[in-house]
Amino acid sequence: MDVDVRDAVEADAETIGAIVDLPADALRNVVHDRTVRIAVEPPSDPGPNADVEPEADDAAGAADESVLGFVAFDVREGTVHVTQLAGDAEVAEHLLAEPVRFAVNEGFDVSFVVPTSDADAEAAAQAAGFEAVGPGPRFDGAGTTRYRFHPER
Repeated sequence: MDVDVRDAVEADAETIGAIVDLPADALRNVVHDRTVRIAVEPPSDPGPNADVEPEADDAAGAADESVLGFVAFDVREGTVHVTQLAGDAEVAEHLLAEPVRFAVNEGFDVSFVVPTSDADAEAAAQAAGFEAVGPGPRFDGAGTTRYRFHPER
Protein backbone atom coordinates (compact mmCIF):
# COMPACT_ATOMS: atom_id res chain seq x y z
CA MET A 1 0.00 0.00 0.00
CA ASP A 2 1.26 3.42 -0.90
CA VAL A 3 0.74 6.06 1.81
CA ASP A 4 2.36 9.34 2.69
CA VAL A 5 3.10 10.12 6.34
CA ARG A 6 3.35 13.64 7.69
CA ASP A 7 3.42 15.44 11.03
CA ALA A 8 0.01 16.24 12.48
CA VAL A 9 -0.89 19.88 13.06
CA GLU A 10 -3.54 21.39 15.29
CA ALA A 11 -5.93 21.68 12.33
CA ASP A 12 -5.93 17.85 12.10
CA ALA A 13 -7.51 17.44 15.55
CA GLU A 14 -11.09 17.27 14.23
CA THR A 15 -10.20 14.60 11.68
CA ILE A 16 -8.20 12.37 14.00
CA GLY A 17 -10.78 12.90 16.74
CA ALA A 18 -13.45 11.56 14.38
CA ILE A 19 -11.30 8.51 13.60
CA VAL A 20 -11.03 7.49 17.26
CA ASP A 21 -14.32 8.98 18.43
CA LEU A 22 -12.75 11.47 20.83
CA PRO A 23 -13.36 15.22 21.16
CA ALA A 24 -11.19 17.43 18.96
CA ASP A 25 -10.03 19.34 22.07
CA ALA A 26 -8.54 16.16 23.52
CA LEU A 27 -6.74 15.45 20.26
CA ARG A 28 -5.44 19.03 20.07
CA ASN A 29 -3.70 18.35 23.37
CA VAL A 30 -2.27 15.10 21.98
CA VAL A 31 -0.91 16.96 18.93
CA HIS A 32 0.77 19.48 21.26
CA ASP A 33 2.06 17.02 23.88
CA ARG A 34 3.24 14.09 21.75
CA THR A 35 4.69 13.25 18.39
CA VAL A 36 1.72 12.58 16.11
CA ARG A 37 2.10 11.35 12.55
CA ILE A 38 -0.74 11.01 10.05
CA ALA A 39 -1.03 8.61 7.11
CA VAL A 40 -2.69 10.12 4.05
CA GLU A 41 -3.33 8.90 0.54
CA PRO A 42 -0.60 10.16 -1.75
CA PRO A 43 -1.69 12.83 -4.20
CA SER A 44 -3.09 11.38 -7.38
CA ASP A 45 -1.64 12.08 -10.78
CA PRO A 46 -2.81 15.59 -11.63
CA GLY A 47 -3.35 14.65 -15.27
CA PRO A 48 -2.88 16.81 -18.33
CA ASN A 49 -4.81 19.80 -16.92
CA ALA A 50 -2.68 20.27 -13.80
CA ASP A 51 -1.77 23.79 -14.85
CA VAL A 52 -5.41 24.84 -15.26
CA GLU A 53 -7.07 26.60 -12.32
CA PRO A 54 -9.94 24.51 -10.89
CA GLU A 55 -13.40 25.98 -10.82
CA ALA A 56 -14.47 27.42 -7.48
CA ASP A 57 -16.65 24.40 -6.65
CA ASP A 58 -13.77 21.99 -7.28
CA ALA A 59 -11.07 23.94 -5.44
CA ALA A 60 -12.14 22.94 -1.93
CA GLY A 61 -12.26 19.25 -2.72
CA ALA A 62 -8.84 19.27 -4.38
CA ALA A 63 -7.16 20.45 -1.19
CA ASP A 64 -8.77 17.81 1.01
CA GLU A 65 -6.61 14.88 2.04
CA SER A 66 -7.89 11.44 2.72
CA VAL A 67 -6.58 10.62 6.20
CA LEU A 68 -6.07 6.87 6.59
CA GLY A 69 -4.86 6.74 10.20
CA PHE A 70 -2.47 8.16 12.77
CA VAL A 71 0.02 7.24 15.45
CA ALA A 72 0.88 9.18 18.62
CA PHE A 73 3.95 8.47 20.72
CA ASP A 74 6.20 9.99 23.35
CA VAL A 75 9.41 9.13 25.18
CA ARG A 76 9.72 8.50 28.90
CA GLU A 77 12.64 6.98 30.76
CA GLY A 78 14.42 5.73 27.65
CA THR A 79 11.40 4.00 26.12
CA VAL A 80 9.24 5.14 23.22
CA HIS A 81 5.58 4.67 24.21
CA VAL A 82 2.97 4.34 21.46
CA THR A 83 -0.08 5.94 23.04
CA GLN A 84 -2.55 5.81 20.14
CA LEU A 85 -2.74 4.03 16.81
CA ALA A 86 -5.60 4.09 14.32
CA GLY A 87 -5.98 2.75 10.82
CA ASP A 88 -6.41 -0.61 9.13
CA ALA A 89 -3.70 -3.21 9.74
CA GLU A 90 -1.59 -2.24 6.72
CA VAL A 91 -1.74 1.50 7.45
CA ALA A 92 -1.13 0.89 11.16
CA GLU A 93 1.96 -1.20 10.38
CA HIS A 94 3.24 1.61 8.16
CA LEU A 95 2.60 4.13 10.96
CA LEU A 96 4.36 1.99 13.58
CA ALA A 97 7.53 2.41 11.53
CA GLU A 98 7.63 6.03 12.77
CA PRO A 99 8.19 5.37 16.50
CA VAL A 100 10.34 2.33 15.63
CA ARG A 101 12.62 4.46 13.43
CA PHE A 102 12.99 6.99 16.22
CA ALA A 103 13.70 4.26 18.78
CA VAL A 104 16.32 2.60 16.60
CA ASN A 105 18.12 5.93 16.10
CA GLU A 106 18.12 6.59 19.85
CA GLY A 107 18.78 3.03 21.01
CA PHE A 108 15.41 2.81 22.82
CA ASP A 109 12.82 0.05 23.04
CA VAL A 110 9.23 0.68 21.97
CA SER A 111 6.28 -0.18 24.21
CA PHE A 112 2.74 -0.51 22.93
CA VAL A 113 -0.41 -1.56 24.81
CA VAL A 114 -3.06 -2.94 22.45
CA PRO A 115 -6.72 -3.53 23.37
CA THR A 116 -7.55 -7.20 22.78
CA SER A 117 -10.50 -6.03 20.68
CA ASP A 118 -8.27 -4.15 18.20
CA ALA A 119 -7.33 -6.83 15.65
CA ASP A 120 -5.83 -4.27 13.24
CA ALA A 121 -3.42 -2.89 15.85
CA GLU A 122 -2.51 -6.40 16.99
CA ALA A 123 -1.78 -7.52 13.40
CA ALA A 124 0.20 -4.34 12.74
CA ALA A 125 2.30 -4.78 15.89
CA GLN A 126 3.16 -8.36 15.03
CA ALA A 127 3.93 -7.51 11.39
CA ALA A 128 6.17 -4.61 12.52
CA GLY A 129 8.29 -6.93 14.66
CA PHE A 130 6.75 -6.28 18.07
CA GLU A 131 6.55 -9.20 20.45
CA ALA A 132 3.69 -9.84 22.91
CA VAL A 133 5.16 -9.73 26.42
CA GLY A 134 2.07 -10.31 28.53
CA PRO A 135 -1.22 -8.80 29.59
CA GLY A 136 -1.54 -5.07 29.95
CA PRO A 137 -3.81 -2.90 32.08
CA ARG A 138 -7.56 -3.02 31.70
CA PHE A 139 -9.24 -0.01 30.10
CA ASP A 140 -12.97 0.42 30.66
CA GLY A 141 -13.10 -3.23 31.70
CA ALA A 142 -11.49 -4.50 28.49
CA GLY A 143 -8.23 -6.43 28.44
CA THR A 144 -5.05 -5.38 26.68
CA THR A 145 -1.80 -7.00 25.60
CA ARG A 146 1.63 -5.42 26.10
CA TYR A 147 3.86 -5.43 23.04
CA ARG A 148 7.54 -4.57 22.96
CA PHE A 149 9.95 -3.84 20.14
CA HIS A 150 13.66 -4.27 20.85
CA PRO A 151 15.86 -2.61 18.20
CA GLU A 152 18.76 -5.00 18.72
CA ARG A 153 16.69 -8.03 17.68
